[in-house]
This record gives sequence, C-alpha cells and structure tokens, in this order.
Amino acid sequence: MRIVVDFDVCMSNAVCMGLAPEVFEVRDDGYLYILDETPPEELRAKVQQAERACPTQAIKIEE
Repeated sequence: MRIVVDFDVCMSNAVCMGLAPEVFEVRDDGYLYILDETPPEELRAKVQQAERACPTQAIKIEE
C-alpha cells in the first residue's frame, strides 16, 4: 500500500491526522505531511478511513 495525496486540493484540515496520526501530520506551518508513504498493513483500516473521510478526496491508496 502506498499513500498519495493531491496537495493541490488538500485543505490541511487534519481530519486524516485525527484518524491516522501514524501516517499524517498537519504541522504548525499549516501544511499536511505524510509521515509514512508506505505504512504497514496493520494501519490499512485507519488509512482507508482517512481516505474516505477526506473532505476534498485528496488522499488515495495505491496498491
């Protein structure tokens, strides 16, 4: 699994960080950072939840 974020549409609202803080982080500069582009399989459910919850649909999971 590989995480891809379309930063052109990402609003850095931290919904994903709230659901998968091991993978996503919105820092003090107001931008989203991917902490692990290829997270372990045990985080799949959290990442999928973050993908579904993203208000701008900026997060995609590639296999």
